[in-house]
Amino acid sequence: MRICVVGTGYVGLVTGAGLAEFGMEVACVDKDEEKIVLLQKGGMPFYEPGLDDLVAKNCAEGRLRFLTDLGEGVRWAQVIFVAVGTPSNSDGSADLSQVEEAVREIARHMDGYRIIVIKSTVPVGTFRWVEGILKEELSGVVPFDLVSNPEFLREGAAVEDFMRPDRVIIGATSQRAIEVMKEIYSALYLIETPFVITTPETAEMIKYASNAFLATKISFINEIANLCERVGADVHHVAKAMGLDGRISRKFLHPGPGFGGSCFPKDTKALVRLGEAHGCPMEIVKATVRVNERQRRLMVEKIRRMVGGELEGKVIGVLGLSFKPNTDDIREAPAIEIIKGLLEEGARVRAYDPAAMTNAKKVLPEITYCSGPYEVASGSDALVLVTEWNQFRRLDLERIRELLRAPVFVDLRNVYEPDQMKRLGFRYCGVGR
Repeated sequence: MRICVVGTGYVGLVTGAGLAEFGMEVACVDKDEEKIVLLQKGGMPFYEPGLDDLVAKNCAEGRLRFLTDLGEGVRWAQVIFVAVGTPSNSDGSADLSQVEEAVREIARHMDGYRIIVIKSTVPVGTFRWVEGILKEELSGVVPFDLVSNPEFLREGAAVEDFMRPDRVIIGATSQRAIEVMKEIYSALYLIETPFVITTPETAEMIKYASNAFLATKISFINEIANLCERVGADVHHVAKAMGLDGRISRKFLHPGPGFGGSCFPKDTKALVRLGEAHGCPMEIVKATVRVNERQRRLMVEKIRRMVGGELEGKVIGVLGLSFKPNTDDIREAPAIEIIKGLLEEGARVRAYDPAAMTNAKKVLPEITYCSGPYEVASGSDALVLVTEWNQFRRLDLERIRELLRAPVFVDLRNVYEPDQMKRLGFRYCGVGR
């Protein structure tokens, strides 16, 4: 089967490479010529573990190629996946301009029946809106079917998530399109992946509801962590005991500086806005967003207390800039917001991240970027661990203590044990402990 994927961001590139691995012939299209040239030469536009090997393998075997001409991709393909960005508007709603632009251009090049699959994260109602655009552009002359097929890819584990998903959601009104989608994902039947075949509106809601619930778990445990600090409890023991209840599960009960990335902040705000538009206030999701925004400010307050109540003139070392390990994505990253807060109060910042420094330099050119954690620690008044990259889990702590101007360690991911850090001579604090 021939498939065209529109967009070569995280979702589009992983989807294209994954479908090629499933045996499809895939053309990934992007109007960014620089990005396409990079991909054609074997380069990667972002860091995602394992994706470079998957792309190289399927390009070498002739199943995956990259184009800038969407018309060529549409005329060649049988199925077209739309995987363009849907960033937030100023009011929190999803900006669907890239989706509209892609769909209208797809329609202009259709010369026969095609199945168009919406892979981008879009609010409920987008399927019907896109269907209307296609009918308008095609004037009933060219037949088509439309499918909602939301993605559930975690940055840093996107390849594994595509190859071994928890579920596949297919929202459609056409049985013909459903059967084609089942054929595309037939490799997943062999590993007994659950398939949910439903209405387009339900498929769209599943995506938002899933992300909002996971974000809510994070904000909830962060509120519990903050209270634990006040009453003398240990949030790790609290979270562990909660997670042993099968109705709750231990996943996403990890306290820290709050959630970030390209999905949770955007999708929670979009769900709030969708509820407002339909007269159905999403009070729990609103609280989730508020708690997350407050958590970043609380982390700045925590750092200020640890250095004596005043940040002016202090040198703060920061470990980790990406919103999570194993990615170079800094969108809505807690580290970026925390650093901005430190700078506003007059601190100087030294930082290191294994993958995200190039991206960080575009938004934080005024801080000092270092070659590793020990250079960050050297001469700093405090060391703050923000992103839990594996290499930060085995630091030479005695060396760190000697390099610091003052032995202050602020562990926003609770990587280290408080008792051990105190024995080593650190003034240490975590989150909720």
